[in-house]
Amino acid sequence: MDWGIENRLSRIIKPETGRSVMLAVDHGYFMGPTHRLEEPRKTIEPLLPYADALMLTRGVLRTSVDPKASVPIVLRVSGGASIVGKDLTNEQLTTSIRAAIRLNIAAVAMSIFVGSEHEHQTLTNLGKLVSDAEDYGIPVLAVTAVGKELEKRDSRYLALSCRVAAEIGAHFVKTYYCDDFEKVVRGCPVPLVVAGGPKLETEMDAFQLAHDAIGQGAVGVDMGRNIWQSDHPVAMIRAIREIVHEEASVREAKEVFEEAKKTSEPVLAKMSAR
Repeated sequence: MDWGIENRLSRIIKPETGRSVMLAVDHGYFMGPTHRLEEPRKTIEPLLPYADALMLTRGVLRTSVDPKASVPIVLRVSGGASIVGKDLTNEQLTTSIRAAIRLNIAAVAMSIFVGSEHEHQTLTNLGKLVSDAEDYGIPVLAVTAVGKELEKRDSRYLALSCRVAAEIGAHFVKTYYCDDFEKVVRGCPVPLVVAGGPKLETEMDAFQLAHDAIGQGAVGVDMGRNIWQSDHPVAMIRAIREIVHEEASVREAKEVFEEAKKTSEPVLAKMSAR
């Protein structure tokens, strides 16, 4: 692997543990002002000290992240569809490699929509992105997106999508956790990061997802709503870190969460004080 790519990846996937806790805050590029991400800076700032990397768009990076922050940036460079549009899968590349380099990013990310009407364009765009990014030693994260068809999140579909992404040249892949996740891991020769997905019913559900994914071969998680839509987001990310980096059990993560709640101000308290 090219030295620059390996060096940048080591900023995201920590060499000490071989794991990563990525914080996803790129939802606005297709969902608009998402609940508790209406003001990105206020959501991001208290979580930055606990994130191994931040996944977001260039607009939010410029407006909502302090340039002095040292957290590695995984820059989303695809888009072109919104939640109110006809088809979420109709994405193109929206940010050039030159623009990404000016932002001093650690990696670039784009979605692929295997099996959709726009499969061809997203896969060929991934190939173009890999070729362009490798010219500058920048790793590419492929996101195996499903649009509005959440029922696609099974091992057969995800194993196909992840393998295709790796074959085209993605350096790491973000996918969903599913039953028989080991099958997805076995078939993908590059590291897998698991998405948190929509907000789960309880914190314990999120802890279980992270624990099972790590236990079955994922190198980390890229969580968003299950962290910052929690009433105690700082406590939540600290507990997730214990699972990912310290191999904590779900019960141990819950204990960390409850203890951290005592020293972190809840979101609801902040909102009521406005």
